[in-house]
Formats: sequence, structure tokens, C-alpha cells
Amino acid sequence: MAQNAPQSAELAQLLRTGPFHLALRSALTARGLALTRVQHKLAQRGITIGVTSLSYWQQGARRPQRPESLRAVRALEEVLDLPAYSLHRLLVPEGGPEAERPAARSYRSLVAPAGTLQRLFTELEIPADGGLHTVGHHERVRIGPARRLAERESLQVVRAHRDGVDRYVAIHRGETGCDPSRVRVRAGENCRLGRVRGDAEAGVVVAELLFDTRLRAGETHVFDYAFEDGSGGPSAEYLRGFNFAGGQYVLQVRFDEAALPVRCRRFAQASAGAPRSAQQELTLSGLHHAVHLVEQGVRPGILGIGWDWG
Repeated sequence: MAQNAPQSAELAQLLRTGPFHLALRSALTARGLALTRVQHKLAQRGITIGVTSLSYWQQGARRPQRPESLRAVRALEEVLDLPAYSLHRLLVPEGGPEAERPAARSYRSLVAPAGTLQRLFTELEIPADGGLHTVGHHERVRIGPARRLAERESLQVVRAHRDGVDRYVAIHRGETGCDPSRVRVRAGENCRLGRVRGDAEAGVVVAELLFDTRLRAGETHVFDYAFEDGSGGPSAEYLRGFNFAGGQYVLQVRFDEAALPVRCRRFAQASAGAPRSAQQELTLSGLHHAVHLVEQGVRPGILGIGWDWG
């Protein structure tokens, strides 16, 4: 294979953060290849695919999922002179194609029972795909003296993958016994609080964070917000799920001096039903009683920190 051609800054960024269709569209533009020409080059490599399918992929109307489609994506990387697996990794978590992994529950099934989030999103008249994906996220979690999740703050950088997006819906799942009526949502910079809905049985709160602008596809937005809780029972872990490959994720968990864990560890999961991997012991800092993880390039799946109280 020929050496990779120089990439534009935009293309390089999209290959790191996605989404897939914007990265593909940017690569096609950078190489100046018409879809008919791409189809011809794929056929030379034994890959048969229609121009319509290629068009749908770059528009985001369809997403390659079947094994033969994923093979076509790998061939597309050669045709477009891109690094190996640069497009493929935006579709498939590390560990193999979806077809090779056992069926598993989604990350959202950890957040709420089936149907709960769908109902809350319906009440807010917002589709499940809000048109945004996270490219950078710094999250700080505070565990109070009663070993309860007291607060979590988020600073997020999001990118729109369709035109007209002007809000983000944040989801909070409290510990067992969480009372949504006691959860306070605080909007910070570059957003304001819209509608808030909760489900007492699931202990879930969803909050609408409104932007002061409508984003076009590919545009980014930086904002921060927080959930103040403390209504649930003792906490033993905090995790975050990612539907898209993305940029940097930083998670810091800080413990009250009156309630320090005896052991902390980071972990990763390919999906909610998969075994935990990449487990690593974390050392509690002496001054602020905190542990953290930093993931430079997240993949679809779950990252988290767990701890033992002793």
C-alpha cells in the first residue's frame, strides 16, 4: 500500500473523534474522488457496493454494520489512502466486529430499565439520537461523608453530526433509593437549563441543556453542567458509556475525608454485558483524597472507576 497522503487538520480530527459519516465525507473531499470512481476502485479489490450505499454512508443515513460492509470500509481506507483501521475504529469497538461479539445489553440499560429513557425523551420531544456526540469530556465526581454520590460536574465538548442542533440532554442515574425530586441540576457556561424530567422508580433524571446557537453538522460546542444528588444509598463505582469513538475523557472521583475507600481501580467494558477488562489499581492522593483516569482516545464502550469500602 502506498504511504498515506497528508491529511488536513479537519480530516485528522474527524478520524480521531468521528462520527464515521463526517470522517468519510471529509476524506472523499480531501482526495477529490467521485463516488463512481470510488466504486470502481473498490470493485478492483473485489468489493461490490452501490453508489447509493456509499452516498448513504457519507450522509449518515445508514451506518455500515454487516461483516461485508465492514470489509468494504477497510478497503475504503486503502482507496482513500487513510491509516489502517482509521474509519473502521469509528464503527467497531476494540476487540472485533460486532458480529463476532456476543449480544449484550447497551450502556443505557445500566442507566435505566428498558423504556424509561425512551418515555422521558418522548416527553421532552427529543429523538434518542440528539444529533451530538462527545469529543472531549472532563468529569468530576464527589462522594460525600455518607459514602453517597453527592455531586458530579461535567465539562463537555460536543460535535454536531447534523444541522440545527441547539440542545443536549444530560442523563443522571442515582444510586439505589435516589429521589429525582431532590436532585438539583445546575447549568454552567454556554448553556441554560430547560425542561427536567425524572422517574422515581428508576432513580433517573434527564435534563435539557439549551445552547444559544444552532449548530451545523461538524461544528463544536463547549459547555458545563452539574447534578447535585446525595439522595441515594452508598456508591461503589462510577462509569460512563460512549456510543461513538471520541477524544479525551477524564474522570476524577474525590472522596470526603470522613469516608475513604480501601481500594480503587479503573476498568473498561466493550458493552454492558461484557466482562470488565483493563483493570488497574489507582492510588488515592493524600491531599485531595482523589483518584482519576485519563483516556486519550475513547472507543465505543464503557469506562469507569470502582472502589471498596472495607
